[in-house]
Amino acid sequence: MASENNFDMYRKAIDDIKKAIVLSQSSALETVNKVQLLLYLTIGRYISSLSRTAQWGSNALSIIADRLQKEMPGLRGFSETNLKLMRTFYEQWSFLIMNSSVATDEIQFIDSNINFKEDLNLPVKAQGEIDSDCLKFNLNNFFSLPFTHHSIILTKVKDIQERLFYINVCAKDHWSVSSLKKAMADDDYHHRGQMVNNFQLTLSEEEKARRAVMAFKDQYVLDFINVEEFGARDIEDVDERVVENQIVNNIKNFIMTFGKDFTFIGNQYHIEVMGHSHYIDLLFYHRELCCLVAIELKVGSFKPSYLGQLQNYLAILDDYERKPNENPSIGLILCRDVDKAYAEYVIRNFEKPMGIATFKAADDLPEKLKKYLPDPDDLKKLL
Repeated sequence: MASENNFDMYRKAIDDIKKAIVLSQSSALETVNKVQLLLYLTIGRYISSLSRTAQWGSNALSIIADRLQKEMPGLRGFSETNLKLMRTFYEQWSFLIMNSSVATDEIQFIDSNINFKEDLNLPVKAQGEIDSDCLKFNLNNFFSLPFTHHSIILTKVKDIQERLFYINVCAKDHWSVSSLKKAMADDDYHHRGQMVNNFQLTLSEEEKARRAVMAFKDQYVLDFINVEEFGARDIEDVDERVVENQIVNNIKNFIMTFGKDFTFIGNQYHIEVMGHSHYIDLLFYHRELCCLVAIELKVGSFKPSYLGQLQNYLAILDDYERKPNENPSIGLILCRDVDKAYAEYVIRNFEKPMGIATFKAADDLPEKLKKYLPDPDDLKKLL
């Protein structure tokens, strides 16, 4: 507990932070998240400028947090830990925020209303080599994300590009905290856009190809599939239809794994062509790509013959199912493992847009990753 005898030396800081909190609470409700983040950036900047110098003692934030709690009963979010997070929040993103004249003006507006400005002589922290694309980052996405999400990203991720990736996806797909944690446990950043595919060769427009590449990952964690339930030692001992049924029975989780833009149409989707029946394992529609997505599930290793089968399905979908306003269908082979170099060599000879990804079941995961995943019973309750 901080000493009561020491708080007088931090009286001005306590009063300044209280004024900042009151000012932010009076702002319009529709901008509450942005106002809150601007408040945290401003307080973080203020704390950084004083705590990183000899002006404050080592227990300053503890004393300030204790007095804020006593003088503003019911106040939440301004513990010593959170004040340190606000300082980190500013210091890590100062290069990005201070590059935006709009954000800088808004922070200076708060400064001028609570007399922070006179204390803020700390230069923007150097961040090493900053990619020019970082400086063009969409700040609307940044300010739409709750501070809890920002805190998790800052704590768990060190690379700037990776941080921006998770901010973008969280804002776009409205991820919950649990969704963000699962994506980080699955290492989405290093798997997104890495799938073996022929999109650049088969899709007519470069932008369509880029969006298609980013819509898929090279590996999916299907943690709701547990081969032990089938009495099998390995997933290769399990029939593909059994795994497919597990996916269908847990379709909500499967869609969350792939992304919210995927809409489930059906499994063993039947199409009759000239008296011949065809059954597609899993059929989805992707809203952003505006196309059907056929997924063929293979519990073994990748084989080139799978692409021939999938190309045939895509041709049938385009001829018999695709609407006039829709883009060409895309196919995905979801298999146990793949030799990427060999698959990249083989797939270039096919005319339909296809990709090859792998999947992991719960049994395959290292123990350190399993702890991040939801309990199977909790998943069943959700469904």
